[in-house]
Amino acid sequence: MDIAIIGAGAAAVALLDALDPSDVGSVTVLDPSEPPWRGRPYRADLDSVLVNAPPEIMSIRSGDREHYARWLDGHAPPGAYSDERLGRPIPPRAVYGRYLADTAEAALARFARAEIVQAAVTGVSLEGRPAVRTADGRRYTADKVVLCVGGGTPLDHYALAGAPGFVADPYPLERTLAGVPSGKDVAVIGGGLTAVDIVASLAARGHTGRISLVSRSGTLPFVWQRPAETGIRHLTPDRLRSLDGPVTLDGFADLIRTELAERGESWDDLAAWIAAAARRDPAANLREQLATVDTALLGRRIVQEAAHTAGPFAWRLLPASDRERLRARHFRTITSLASPMVPRNAAVLLELFEAGALEALSGIEKIETGRGFRITHAAGVRGADVVINAINPPPHAIPRTAEPLVSSLLDQGAAQDPDGGLAIDPGTGRLVMRGRADSRLSVVGDLAGGGPFLVSGVPGVAAQASRAARSIGGLRNR
Repeated sequence: MDIAIIGAGAAAVALLDALDPSDVGSVTVLDPSEPPWRGRPYRADLDSVLVNAPPEIMSIRSGDREHYARWLDGHAPPGAYSDERLGRPIPPRAVYGRYLADTAEAALARFARAEIVQAAVTGVSLEGRPAVRTADGRRYTADKVVLCVGGGTPLDHYALAGAPGFVADPYPLERTLAGVPSGKDVAVIGGGLTAVDIVASLAARGHTGRISLVSRSGTLPFVWQRPAETGIRHLTPDRLRSLDGPVTLDGFADLIRTELAERGESWDDLAAWIAAAARRDPAANLREQLATVDTALLGRRIVQEAAHTAGPFAWRLLPASDRERLRARHFRTITSLASPMVPRNAAVLLELFEAGALEALSGIEKIETGRGFRITHAAGVRGADVVINAINPPPHAIPRTAEPLVSSLLDQGAAQDPDGGLAIDPGTGRLVMRGRADSRLSVVGDLAGGGPFLVSGVPGVAAQASRAARSIGGLRNR
């Protein structure tokens, strides 16, 4: 069987690692990026740009939570990159990029024939045996084609492109922050993990000017707690499958309530604390959460884990009204809980808040250009010399580089998911073409529709890759 993989980021690495070489005649990976395997997030960058999760969350091999940790043990001195509060190593993201590259190269060596084609894909022809077309006019035929094209690019919500001092895409920060004078006033649009990366990196570079985080909500991600075994019993896909009748948001909350009650904890108390945190001063939030990083209470850990494990399955079962309720009322809270910042970065931000060097402004209304920038927010107007865009692309967004490819598939009958991305068969990851799952085409990564509004994390991508490998013909026997 000949397989063509479009994209050479983390999703492609997970797929290559999962495939059984005895079922594969040849593998062709097509991606214009150089170097391959690191995707947009894990290229060489400042050492202050950290992996945002402990090692057990970042294994690219589904079912082997220690795969990345073992690699890290063999490639870093003992105690290197330690986040003492978390009790885990948190290396720069470029180190994780090397892990992905090593895993990909080891996987490729197992196949009889493997080729990396450094070219952009413009389309796939599905008349007979699939044929992948590249921008330079070449064609590559295959029995199976897997789309691993990665996520979208940042959105320019305030139409600032081209304005002097505006940074549209912050990564790599090593390049973009080099052009920011240390004494300038900087405004960062957004309050998620990208914004945290920017602020921590400005601090690491000795920035002396004022830094403002400007967003609609004014909130920041929660802070990782020390990993602990949760032993989740009720908030699982299998439990959701066994429920009688329709799955509703209230029913899902009852499962959370039962899960926590069995550990002597209260979902109502936790929900009230979460709601209060959304209204609390960001510095006070960081101070409290850093003080409880090693708490024995499991409630927040359980909710966070379930958002990634049971959440995608529950999302497909929820009625449209409940999905909209989650988007409209709880989007920011859920994403902040599900994608927390590491304690080391939280400590940096807290120090900046307490020193008066950092502020968080909510209710952003507009940003005007002229001599610098004029930012209108709920409490007034703030000027800035530099504005850095940290607004993350929406989940399941189509990357600009993949638009010709996706258009070619849509023209041939591929379906778009109403919640974003391409429609897939949830059991196999196969692309839905003219109402049916097409065994020739699979999707791994954030382009796969049908999931919630959380951007696919590494565990989710690894699970998708494992499912796709099984669907293609064989899962590697490790």
